[in-house]
Amino acid sequence: MPRAKRGFKARRRRNRVLKAASGFRAGRRTMYRRAAEAVRHAWMHAYSGRKQKKRTMRRLWIVRINAAARQEGLSYSRMMDGCNKANIGLDRKVLAELAIVDPAGFGKVVETARAAL
Repeated sequence: MPRAKRGFKARRRRNRVLKAASGFRAGRRTMYRRAAEAVRHAWMHAYSGRKQKKRTMRRLWIVRINAAARQEGLSYSRMMDGCNKANIGLDRKVLAELAIVDPAGFGKVVETARAAL
């Protein structure tokens, strides 16, 4: 009786891994075992990178809001405290975009926040 060689299912699984490793260099692209390890690590780093992106974007927004608020004569923390007290429901992403695209509108937000302090 001939041995069972897994065939189609195993080939499909291997090809899926090799396709995921298509941009890698040298044996990490062509050899299944090395490709599987490289893909596993790549997916692990991609997962943590998606979490880190949220942190770095928030830091960027805070830096931008702080710079724009200081031009209006208010620090970031005082401005955010004023926004909370004035029930201004804009998040940091929107405030940072407003500071860049519409400085006059951002100035009005700062004035409203300053009045609530």
